[in-house]
Amino acid sequence: MFIHNPVMVAQVLSYLSIESDDIVVDCTLGEGGHSSHFLQKVNKGTVLGIEQDAGILESAVSRLKEHRDTFIPVRDNFSNLKIIVSGKIGKKVDKIFFDLGVSMYHIKKSGRGFSFSKDEPLDMRLDLARSLKGMDVVNRFDQKKLAEIIWAYGEEKFSARISHLIIRERAQKPITTSIQLADIVKKGIPRKYWPKNIHPATKTFQAIRIFVNDEIEILEKALKDGIDSLKPGGRIGVISFHSLEDRIVKTVFRELNKGCICPADFPVCVCGKKRSLKVLTKKPLTPDEGEKNENPASRSARFRCAVKIQPVVKAAINREKEIA
Repeated sequence: MFIHNPVMVAQVLSYLSIESDDIVVDCTLGEGGHSSHFLQKVNKGTVLGIEQDAGILESAVSRLKEHRDTFIPVRDNFSNLKIIVSGKIGKKVDKIFFDLGVSMYHIKKSGRGFSFSKDEPLDMRLDLARSLKGMDVVNRFDQKKLAEIIWAYGEEKFSARISHLIIRERAQKPITTSIQLADIVKKGIPRKYWPKNIHPATKTFQAIRIFVNDEIEILEKALKDGIDSLKPGGRIGVISFHSLEDRIVKTVFRELNKGCICPADFPVCVCGKKRSLKVLTKKPLTPDEGEKNENPASRSARFRCAVKIQPVVKAAINREKEIA
């Protein structure tokens, strides 16, 4: 069994502040790395773990078998978070956690083309029930669409060059493996612009993986559903690994951290918006140097945490004095 090494465990446990009778939802169970630590804290409550990959879920269940009385595994996608919590728990929960990084199992063991250093079929599906594969994207989409995907989801500034080369290469031979795509991407980025610490194909692979699995499209909704599923005083923690995800987390937290959004010259509040979240991390936390050295995969991790607050229900706010 492949054992995943969870990142930023100390910071996550500190900020989530898990109690023994908490109900904790791990929205990205993976091999159970973080949940194994949650379950050590929870002996009177429940940890519900959501994982969309059947093989990885099976590994997690095996790893956490000694906690069968307090652990509920669910095969699903966190896009269905509210439905899962309603069906399995039936009430608001205490803690919600997301680790948005791709499992090392997928990269090292799945054989689905997530690694640009292995000669594997270019599948890139996190859930094999999905129909669209990475090879479908690179072999069927036109150059404009490919460039849009690589730029939007990978923030790769050479997206136009890379998409042009993909079109040219696939005209000679279908692109079906990860090694093929990695070699094409390397040709599309001038050597002097290759990043120092990561493979030059990293951003392109990230972009296609995100697109294939609809990762960004479902994230904002899942975050809001998670916060809505929390009790007042409950906490949500999110680890992201690239700026696109982190911006979404930051934006959602900031939006719910605000109350009234009416223009300042309105005499009374008419929007009805109430603050529902208090952000606990003004800036994202990052791994310490020791963890970065010991686990290089953690280098790009960023952790944000917030606590749900009870909205204060008031009559329409008279703001005449404020603008007088």
